[in-house]
Amino acid sequence: MRNDRVEAMRDQIVSGPIVKTLIVLAYPLIINQLVQVLYNLTDTYWLGKLGREELAAPGTAWPLVWFFMAIGMGFATAGFAFVSQYVGAKEYEKANRAAGALYSLMMLFAIGVGVFGVISAPYLLEFMNVSDTVYPYALNYTRVIFAGIPFAFTLFAFNFLLRAIGDTKTPVKINIATVLLNLVLDPFLIFGWGPFPELGVVGAAVATMFSNSLGSLVGGYLLFKGKVGIHLTVDALKPDWEFYKRIFRVGIPSSVGSSTTALGFVILTRIIFTLGGQFGEADVAFATYSITNRLTNFMFAFSDGISMAMGTMVGQTVGAKLYERAKTIAEKTMAINFAILSVGTLLFAFFRVEIFSFFINDPAIIAESAKVVKYFSASLPFFGIFSAVNNVFQSSGHTKKSMVLSMLRLWGLRLPLSYGLGILVKDTAGMWLGMGLSNVLGAVVALAWFLTGSWMSRIIEEDHSPTQ
Repeated sequence: MRNDRVEAMRDQIVSGPIVKTLIVLAYPLIINQLVQVLYNLTDTYWLGKLGREELAAPGTAWPLVWFFMAIGMGFATAGFAFVSQYVGAKEYEKANRAAGALYSLMMLFAIGVGVFGVISAPYLLEFMNVSDTVYPYALNYTRVIFAGIPFAFTLFAFNFLLRAIGDTKTPVKINIATVLLNLVLDPFLIFGWGPFPELGVVGAAVATMFSNSLGSLVGGYLLFKGKVGIHLTVDALKPDWEFYKRIFRVGIPSSVGSSTTALGFVILTRIIFTLGGQFGEADVAFATYSITNRLTNFMFAFSDGISMAMGTMVGQTVGAKLYERAKTIAEKTMAINFAILSVGTLLFAFFRVEIFSFFINDPAIIAESAKVVKYFSASLPFFGIFSAVNNVFQSSGHTKKSMVLSMLRLWGLRLPLSYGLGILVKDTAGMWLGMGLSNVLGAVVALAWFLTGSWMSRIIEEDHSPTQ
């Protein structure tokens, strides 16, 4: 793996100016996140033209898809921690072999997930208590997305591996191309423009699957041709059971944390449909939630990009045993995130009506959005702190801490507070308040845990090279 570009970036990360390096790494990631959000917003816009039920369909599907993807993403997180720490320790050959082991593991796992998801989709949607009006659209959308999971997984693996070595630009170029292709295909496949068939909601899913597939193939080509900092070979992809054990040891807590978080959002979807139906209209509550998710994702595009850049810096500085520098990097990231999300929250509150009206001119949804602003939006800056701390734990390889933190915020706080306060006040306002409180309380716990410094140690300390 070792080349001048990788080593120069490594030196800048472990000894260069923190904020400047953070910006250099973050700006491509922010652009990538913004383009991805642009796709989500455009997808919501076009589906909103079809109706309330069609708009809600992807929102019911993605918690399911993300639940299964999250299991594999835990191992990707483990791979990221190993590769970034190997680079920080200047053990480049070990980093290369770790990358190959991770890539092959992700491919095998993704095929199994795709097959299982296509078969089990009807039962999973029924468990979520999806309304009868949304169900048929959600089922078709979900099955198509699951069919494309193997390509989505390997594209994620490509992104994680390059980010681990400090290359945030190459993945962004590929992701932007795939998203732009998705944007172009969306209306043609949804409405049947030109020679394309009118597929409705399924058209949005097909556009996503096709675009991810192309991106995955391009990423794989670059890895195997050695055109990026990592060069995979057929030999590197052979099962390395000893190293798999180490990936599992670090990755399982992250997988459990991520998958239980995703499962929590499946349960949250059920809660929204249930409380929405009890105290109003279920489809109105969930459509409002879906649009809110898209809008908060836009704000998080900035903070997530900075947090991911921070993860690269923390991983490599921990690998280099520069623990105080890693702590300083994380603290500066939290402050930046809080400021960015505070500004975003104010804009969200001031232009709420105009924003929601842009997606769908539904008075009931616009009325429900007032509760979102009043009871939920102020918590978003605190989630920026929570997210940064969670990323610190993952990037340093302390995935058990990340697991506990994620489960606490969702299962210990968000789900019981959202449902309990919704029932208590007999209004969806209680549900939104519960979501907001979970962000604030989760951030307080996360920050306190971070300040103990218990995450300041390497996972490669007593390491031996992946088997040769």
